Amino acid sequence: MDKNSIIGLVLIGLLLFGFTFYQSKQNDKYAAWQAQQDSIALAQRIALGEEVVEAPAVLPEESAPAAAAESAIYKDALLEEASKAEQSIVSLSNDKVAISFTTKGAQPLAARIKDFQTYGKEDLYLFKEGCSEYSVSVYAGEYIRTGDFVFELAEKTDTSLVMRLPFAGGGYIEQRYDLPEGSYMMHNTLSFVGMESVIPRNVTMVDVDFTMVIPRMEKGFKSESQYSKLDYYFDGEKKPVETGRGRNSSKRIDSRLSWFAFQQQFFSAIVRSDKEFTSGDVAINFFKEDDPSRNLMKCEARMREELDKTNPALITLGYDIYYGPNHFQTLKAYDRKYEKIIPLGGWLVGWFTRFVIIPLFNFLHRYFANFGIIILLMTIFIKIVVLPFAFKSYSSSAKMQALKPMLEKINEKYPKQEDAMKKQQAQMDLYKRAGVSPMGGCLPMFLQFPILWAMFRFFPASIELRQQPFLWAEDLSAYDSIVDFGHRVPILGDHISLFALLMAVSMWFYSKMTTANQPTGNDPNAQSMKFMSLWMMPIMMYFICNSLSSGLSYYYLLSNLITMLETFVIKKFFTHPEELIAKVKASEGKPLPKSKFQQRLEQAQKMQEQQLKARQKKR
Repeated sequence: MDKNSIIGLVLIGLLLFGFTFYQSKQNDKYAAWQAQQDSIALAQRIALGEEVVEAPAVLPEESAPAAAAESAIYKDALLEEASKAEQSIVSLSNDKVAISFTTKGAQPLAARIKDFQTYGKEDLYLFKEGCSEYSVSVYAGEYIRTGDFVFELAEKTDTSLVMRLPFAGGGYIEQRYDLPEGSYMMHNTLSFVGMESVIPRNVTMVDVDFTMVIPRMEKGFKSESQYSKLDYYFDGEKKPVETGRGRNSSKRIDSRLSWFAFQQQFFSAIVRSDKEFTSGDVAINFFKEDDPSRNLMKCEARMREELDKTNPALITLGYDIYYGPNHFQTLKAYDRKYEKIIPLGGWLVGWFTRFVIIPLFNFLHRYFANFGIIILLMTIFIKIVVLPFAFKSYSSSAKMQALKPMLEKINEKYPKQEDAMKKQQAQMDLYKRAGVSPMGGCLPMFLQFPILWAMFRFFPASIELRQQPFLWAEDLSAYDSIVDFGHRVPILGDHISLFALLMAVSMWFYSKMTTANQPTGNDPNAQSMKFMSLWMMPIMMYFICNSLSSGLSYYYLLSNLITMLETFVIKKFFTHPEELIAKVKASEGKPLPKSKFQQRLEQAQKMQEQQLKARQKKR
């Protein structure tokens, strides 16, 4: 045997001896710790007056290791003990929100938002006990999930809470929660302290899982689910990406993201990482309307985050966690684009809502407590602002009605389809002599569409209207019902909304007013348009608004009534049919300058006549 072999054998022997000695010391420490825990447990049982049955002092030698191996799940003795410990509940509370925590996983257990109630007048919980999970998964000598272990309560103050999970191999995982006064925002600091010998160097990622079951809180399931969704935001973008809106959905996110939100119609849970999540999976699943537990949806976000090992002895991750209302100013104050989760429409509609409707709404709310009055004043103000545009539209419509007898004569003069070009040219000549543009009312009406759509998005998403009564409506953010069927009727639903019904009736009267004197002649297209305007649109709008916000139907009702009043006043005092007809008759027989459109129309007419003559010659 050579010299190198002897040295190798000696080194191996020394290593074996050292390992045996170290393992013996560790076993002695664990035995002493276990004996201490058993003594404490025995003393507690005696103090409680429980009957204590002594176990055999010595187990059979061959069965002791086998029993220990069968009962142990984790290699780390302290983790094994923490997996079997009893959990306890602690809480943090301020004037905005009350959050209870469980030491099992050191995670939020329930969150109650103060100053708000459910439709049933119960305390409003964003999530209840047993309906949420916040767990961190990491490899620390073995794969562990924090949700499987009971943490030790290390510190508790009025505004903060610290829980720790120690490791036998050294170090601990710490979860710290800080909830300042006057805020819906809680900060969570996740720390890995002194675990450089426990977490291997090549472990650079942790998985952070958030799951939440959000209960129903509002009157109407259809509207609540339609305005509930899941959002996630990439830093630097103008707005977050949304998914859900009443439908089950799941998304894989392969790029860095800043935050995500579990959004109910009026309340949200928003989680933002201090350093950005590297990737993740999100999912949202809605419960059925007849769910016995009255749950609305289950939201999941499984995020991956990078560990900064610049200082391996102290690795920290930070999260801002918001439990609160979807109130525009409150969310905007955080300057993180949180307010973008509120559905206010696209760039044009959203701009009008943010910079006109919301400031006006807030201004009126300073002086009026009744939201029905506020909506009335908002409607009047908006109508006054758009009156210059509306005046041209209503005036043009009134003039067209005054020309109806003359238009009917033109229809009688050119009844045949092949005379369509001649009829159109005669109509254009009449409009020009009267000084009326048939398209004069289109652009002004088009300019009002963003306002109508902005209101359609604003009212169902406005938390200010939530549970605010007016007249027979008990909640302007939900539908009002004067008849409840007790069962669902296809398309209609399970009720009849009076505000939606009155809105549809007012829409019918307005259409009747504007189409009564419009000439249709034998034109099937004109007759079809008149039928659509008079019957189909009011009926369709009723079915749409029957299950939506009663505040929205109330606004449309007021808008229709004011529009009818404006039309009547303009027709009565600003349009003079006799003067218009006299103007037309005075210009008869006189040549009028032709517009480019008329010139093109005449050229098209001549070409049509030439083609007709050519076809007749061939025949």
